[in-house]
Amino acid sequence: MVTAVQHVRRMRGGAQAQLMRCSDGRLYVVKFRNNPQSVRVLANEFLVTQLAERIGLPVAPVAVVEVGGWLVEHSPEMTIQLVGKTIPCEPGLSFGSQYCVPPCEGQSFDWLPQTQLDRVRNLGAFAGALALDKWTCNADSRQAVFWRKARERKYTATFIDHGYCFNAGEWTFPDSPLRGTYGWNDVYADVRGWESFEPWVTRIEELDEAALMSIGEALPPEWYGGDWDELEKLLATLAKRRSRVRELIDAFRGSARNPFPNWKNAD
Repeated sequence: MVTAVQHVRRMRGGAQAQLMRCSDGRLYVVKFRNNPQSVRVLANEFLVTQLAERIGLPVAPVAVVEVGGWLVEHSPEMTIQLVGKTIPCEPGLSFGSQYCVPPCEGQSFDWLPQTQLDRVRNLGAFAGALALDKWTCNADSRQAVFWRKARERKYTATFIDHGYCFNAGEWTFPDSPLRGTYGWNDVYADVRGWESFEPWVTRIEELDEAALMSIGEALPPEWYGGDWDELEKLLATLAKRRSRVRELIDAFRGSARNPFPNWKNAD
């Protein structure tokens, strides 16, 4: 756990996050319990980031961020805009996603033109992110930031914003071929067959159910209303879905979008 010590600026996006400096000296994108989407998106962000780390995907490190009431009161921009009213961000235990690269050390972008995607050093990881998103039923499109340190030519893709996995606050799994996918097929250009989804798919299939439960136990109860039965049900469903990931990817493969034109296998 870290403590927020300075408000930096408001971030874009539906969760109305704030960029904050914390007690470890790092910058975090912080989401609050009273965000407009659902308190459960904090749990979703934490859970899915931990799962992504377990299977080896590049994700921003996360932390539980303690935000004090004094800081909220003395930071005019720390508000949530709702229909017809403005309310302060709720202090207490919040979700923090570490900023990929401090502005003084490099650049980060939430998208790149398609013509520059060949400058992304880990573009193949988008296949792994697809496996993760199909497993967790991401109801949003896949989000990523592209960053590079000063004097670097190549960008690194880091996957962020997992709040709409598990269908956001619903904690349901309404699967659809085009859900949880990146907007441009170019990121899947190197997919040649099932081998392009390794090692991520196999790691999902082999992930121990006890490991899933241990990740859930690390969640602050405030992020899911203290309803352990609902959280346990969610994690049990995830465990069952491990064997369906290839089927869900295959449904996307067979869609009219034709996302994998370079698929070479005869299966």
